[in-house]
Amino acid sequence: MKTSFQRTQWLTCQASAEAQKKRESKPQVSVFKDSPNVIIHIKISFNNTLFTLTNFQGQVLTWTSAGSCGFKGARKGTPFAAKKVVEIFVKKSHDFLVRCQQIKICVCGVGPGRENALRGLGRALNDIFKQEKRKTKKKNNKITLIREVTKLPHNGCRPPKKRRL
Repeated sequence: MKTSFQRTQWLTCQASAEAQKKRESKPQVSVFKDSPNVIIHIKISFNNTLFTLTNFQGQVLTWTSAGSCGFKGARKGTPFAAKKVVEIFVKKSHDFLVRCQQIKICVCGVGPGRENALRGLGRALNDIFKQEKRKTKKKNNKITLIREVTKLPHNGCRPPKKRRL
């Protein structure tokens, strides 16, 4: 007769074996199948800057943050960090940006690096488009939408108290 400990041990082994079968049977599918449209999500807070490139279905193609670029602590929220994040993001997502036809940009949050991030992204995309136009002799990339999606309260929750220095 099995004790309760042996019974639970046997059940966990069964559950892990079933989970392993599910993981093995899942086919690997390429996320980016020459999708002509991408969305650049920019989240800028006081503590960090995040750039995410997705297709229109919302599947993440590539991402970059100030923390992944080597900044730590309070330096992640600085305008200089936002500028560096843009540079690294454009390098990582260059192949996706070259192949796409429509680019939508969604900006969320207010932070010190917001202006630098948007200006840097605009310059970098402009440089990419100019290089590709010289190579292919046709204009195929364009920014169709820049949307502000920062959430603003309609006098909902009480904000945190002001800092006294």
